[in-house]
Amino acid sequence: MKLRSKIDHNSIKFKTWLYFILFAGFLMILLWVLQVLFLNNFYDVMKDEQTQRVAKAIQLDYQQKNSTKFLKSVESISNSNDMFIYVVSYDGKTMYFKPSGDATSAQYYSDQIKTVNEAMIKNNNESAYLRIKNPDDSKDVLAYGSVLTAKGKSPMLVYIFSPLWPVSSTIDILTNQLVYVTFISLLVACLISFYLSIRITRPIRTITRSAERLGQGEYGIVFRGGHYTEINNLADTLTQASIELEKSDMLQKDLIANVSHDLRTPLTMIKSYAEMIRDLSGNNPEKRDQHLQVIIDETDRLNSLVGDLLSISRMQSGKMVLERSNFNLTQAAESIINTYKIMEIEEGYKLNFNCKVNFIVNGDEEKIKQVISNLFTNAIKFAGKDKTVNVTLKRHGKYVLCKIEDHGVGIAKEEQDHVWERYYRASSNMARPAEGSGLGLSIVKEILTLHKADFGVDSTEGKGTTFWFELPYVKTGRQL
Repeated sequence: MKLRSKIDHNSIKFKTWLYFILFAGFLMILLWVLQVLFLNNFYDVMKDEQTQRVAKAIQLDYQQKNSTKFLKSVESISNSNDMFIYVVSYDGKTMYFKPSGDATSAQYYSDQIKTVNEAMIKNNNESAYLRIKNPDDSKDVLAYGSVLTAKGKSPMLVYIFSPLWPVSSTIDILTNQLVYVTFISLLVACLISFYLSIRITRPIRTITRSAERLGQGEYGIVFRGGHYTEINNLADTLTQASIELEKSDMLQKDLIANVSHDLRTPLTMIKSYAEMIRDLSGNNPEKRDQHLQVIIDETDRLNSLVGDLLSISRMQSGKMVLERSNFNLTQAAESIINTYKIMEIEEGYKLNFNCKVNFIVNGDEEKIKQVISNLFTNAIKFAGKDKTVNVTLKRHGKYVLCKIEDHGVGIAKEEQDHVWERYYRASSNMARPAEGSGLGLSIVKEILTLHKADFGVDSTEGKGTTFWFELPYVKTGRQL
């Protein structure tokens, strides 16, 4: 296991180093291609765009400015863009002429004006844009000619010549420079990739060691992240998983301990009373019947406990499917309460049902009846000295609210969130009554969670407890 982890870490480190080197190499190749192979084409394209931009600027200035400001603007454009610009009126009067370079270049541009004029004539006196080869020099020239027109002004002709300087010497310089840049960049890339590979794999190695401890059953481990968000998120997730596993392990041990205790008591009593029947009361019908009734009661308790365990396991495993329908919640609650009416006569309980209409809700009727029965049974167990239990149904917006209230000892505020846990014993309740399985409220929670219903408990110590839940309201039936 350790060897495999080491190999995996080395693999991650190598891949990180390799990917970074490949990425750096790709960037260098791209730089070579752009700076050496395509420099000429790129230079030509940029000069084309510059010439077109200057031509549009001159046309706009001619339309918006007077003659003096226009000529100053042309001179400024010529100086800032290294271009020869020639502006002449239709009658042949030179308005602006300032060639770049020596006198021979002036003569050269004058000769090229004829070439541009010929191109403009072919275009029906529209603008002409062409590239002129220079047989005596390596420089080509981008030539542009157009007619300047503006409202209230005489037309003029503008010629723009932009020399294309040879870039071969620049390419040679860049090539030599790129050789050094390439070697230096690859060296720096190797150093950075080596550093990053260590920086990335170190927290992964730490997380792996912690995961091995977790796999061996050591829960509650805090996983340490690193310098990257994804690794920190992974560490936080594993830490949370470790905490949840620890809780699950503790709950499992607690469940086994409680179930073992609850099973041991009735089994011991069954065995004891069976032995009493065999040894003492077998020939005494009255005592024998009493002992048999205890055995029957304890067997029923065992069946109830096993049934509750099976129910909550099915719910938590997702195997239980709700059979939703629209049903009468008022009648469902009333039927549950009626089964306990005998307790009003025999034990002095006061069971009050507060609802004057039939509420139709949506849900699994049999499961909701089980919820009401469990909550009602729980309220009776802890009803207090007045032995009063109130069940109330009322409209609450888009829902119907069901409340089961007792006037018992209540539940401390810090313990109210734990009453839904299996076998939880609230300190104010002292001990769970012997006839309960300890799973009633857990089953209530699972059923209402499957319904995606809101539920909760409100309690004040010394005054009583109210359990409540809500179901989607459908309609109101006839008055009771």
